[in-house]
Amino acid sequence: MTAVAPLATSAELGELLGLMHESDSVELKATVPLADQRSTLMSLGLDPLEAQIRLVVFFDTPDLALDKCGVVVRARRIQGKGDDSVVKLRPVVPDTLPAKLRRLAGFRVEVDALPGGFVCSGTLKEALKPPAVQSALSGELPIRKLFCKEQREYFAAHAPEGVRLDDLVPLGPLFVLKVRFVPPELGRRVVAELWLFPDGSRVLELSTRCGTDEAFQVAAETRAFLAGRGVDLSGEQQTKTRKALEYFAGQQG
Repeated sequence: MTAVAPLATSAELGELLGLMHESDSVELKATVPLADQRSTLMSLGLDPLEAQIRLVVFFDTPDLALDKCGVVVRARRIQGKGDDSVVKLRPVVPDTLPAKLRRLAGFRVEVDALPGGFVCSGTLKEALKPPAVQSALSGELPIRKLFCKEQREYFAAHAPEGVRLDDLVPLGPLFVLKVRFVPPELGRRVVAELWLFPDGSRVLELSTRCGTDEAFQVAAETRAFLAGRGVDLSGEQQTKTRKALEYFAGQQG
């Protein structure tokens, strides 16, 4: 997976503005260091009993060949909602994407902005009927059956030569708790996701999605809100996908 690009110069700011202009939305994200996660959850007043349970699984080769070329293949089981699958490419340059792809209902171009960096991705999502993901993980259903025709074409256009969906191995599943809440002093929805790894480690990510024309204002307001609740975002950022891929790839063999 391509690393998040740093935002340090006027040229990089110009690049960010250009990407946002051609994107559908911006998702502002930050991860909280392990030592601060419990205090953060308490300061935000989050109730774990209100969390939606998710099981997330990635698919890649044992040596993460997809990750190395910026392709993410993922499926999820979501409590009370059903299953879905995703093929994602990052980074992308929005105005170079085919118009046919951008017209698809399940396709989104989004800028992910973290403290100190950003990356633009193109994601094609498909809803699935349960127990599709469970059947694929048990070997009863070929992995390719989790993805629609358009997703398979998107994958084939960007995956390494010779790598097919059915060649991939499951990396996971991973247990995830997701809570959505609207802090009164912020007035917009914030999402907290806690990713729980088999070795006891965790990733806590806080995020909010906004329009491209309001990203800087929302970023400033959200940072002020979190600072007011005692949440420190100055620590090293660790993306959920990166940690999950490296963790489960390390368990292979």
